[in-house]
Amino acid sequence: MSRILVVDDHPLMRKGLALTLEAESDMEVVAQAADAEEAMSIVEKQEVDVAVVDISLPGMSGLELIKHLQALRPGIKVLVVSRHDETLYAERAIRAGARGYVMKLEASDLIVGAVRRVMAGGIYVSAEINERMLQTMAGGRAELGRSPLEVLSDRELEVFELIGRGHPNREIAERLHLSVKTVESYRTRIKEKLGLKTAAEVMQHAFQWIGSEGTG
Repeated sequence: MSRILVVDDHPLMRKGLALTLEAESDMEVVAQAADAEEAMSIVEKQEVDVAVVDISLPGMSGLELIKHLQALRPGIKVLVVSRHDETLYAERAIRAGARGYVMKLEASDLIVGAVRRVMAGGIYVSAEINERMLQTMAGGRAELGRSPLEVLSDRELEVFELIGRGHPNREIAERLHLSVKTVESYRTRIKEKLGLKTAAEVMQHAFQWIGSEGTG
């Protein structure tokens, strides 16, 4: 019986996922968390074998949570289940220490299969992401489906997403526990990396990206 922690800030999604996993004879959802801080507190206090984590969380992001969980409990296995486009986030999640990445739009049996694969010590990603990772390991570049946003670091992408959700610098700083000056520096680097000329263009591109992702 694998002990599972579900981390998602959407109550209905979190409870639905927990019910799906609880229905399996070899899985037990021992806890649920709405944010990264709550998740880390749970892992400090009780045994968890697998953490099923969303990328977009209030405060600390899912990517940062993955890194903290690996430092806190090196043996814990993490599977990301997210609405975010896997072509932009899956490899980042794996690099952070996750053992798999599944889109929330996938059927529940596929998500269960991914959890089971991760529980057994394997890695689960889609065929497209697997091909891209193999290409990268072989020294090639899998350009198909690559996003211009891949030039951004994890933190820059996090700031870019918050810009797209309409948060001003001060709110971004508070959410990410940074200074306003540091956020301004990130915005400048984002602008330069994406080849944009003004702060208004950065905001426009961020809004458009959020709209196209439909992550709400």
